[in-house]
Amino acid sequence: MDIQRLEQWIGQTETRTDQVTIAPIAALSATLDRVDAPPEPGDALPPLWHWLYFLPVDRQSELGPDGHPHRGGFLPPVELPRRMWAGSRLEFHRPLRVGEAVTRTSRIQGVRLKEGKTGPLVFVEVRHEICGPQGAALTENHDIVYRERCRPSEATTKPLSAPELCAWQRTIHPDDVMLFRYSALTFNGHRIHYDRRYAREVEGYPGLVVHGPLIATLLTDLLRRSLARTQVARIAFRATCPLFDTAPFVVCGQPNEDQKTVRLWAKNQEGQLAMDATATLI
Repeated sequence: MDIQRLEQWIGQTETRTDQVTIAPIAALSATLDRVDAPPEPGDALPPLWHWLYFLPVDRQSELGPDGHPHRGGFLPPVELPRRMWAGSRLEFHRPLRVGEAVTRTSRIQGVRLKEGKTGPLVFVEVRHEICGPQGAALTENHDIVYRERCRPSEATTKPLSAPELCAWQRTIHPDDVMLFRYSALTFNGHRIHYDRRYAREVEGYPGLVVHGPLIATLLTDLLRRSLARTQVARIAFRATCPLFDTAPFVVCGQPNEDQKTVRLWAKNQEGQLAMDATATLI
């Protein structure tokens, strides 16, 4: 692994423009099984729903065998075959609003190599800054991890147990329709989310993989359902093990004693922690 070559991508930037349009908001609301009023110009965009915009528009001929764009453009050309969403840390400065023209500036913040139990891991950190007509709206630090494919004989890290006490919870029944809809909404071509043969036979997963950003969105949606008038100042997510469409999972929330932060998490059917998050409220 030539980490020095990959480190040459640090500082690379990319700028995209978009508009906060109505149709994706209504479609994600339906995908999350919400009963919302139709969005109107000026409405605030819920936390994390900015992932509906600034979508990748690489041509079909520019895609790799996994459905992602060929590497070596904005992101460094990491040779490891598996690419996964590892987490994000977001700070909300003001709401994005329906109808606004918005700009996202992205920068490669870091590239580091780590040796894991199943082989080398490469972590790439990307910082996104999104601005609208009134200035900065949110800042996101996004972690991507690249790794080798799993082999059946390899030892894996023992999953953490999820907390037992929670104030709110909701059971999610992921299926190929939900995963397809979210892939379509985010124009995510990664085949592990909709191509069962590829997910099982090529990447070695037991089923379709639930998108990390979808799990994070379901966690913030649980917060919205439980504390309807609360605004989020910051939120941080860390994925700990994947979830699949082969079984339901549960999203949970528990306010902390300080009344300013809330712990959110997702757990699989065995009670193992799949994603951990902390939200700081205004």
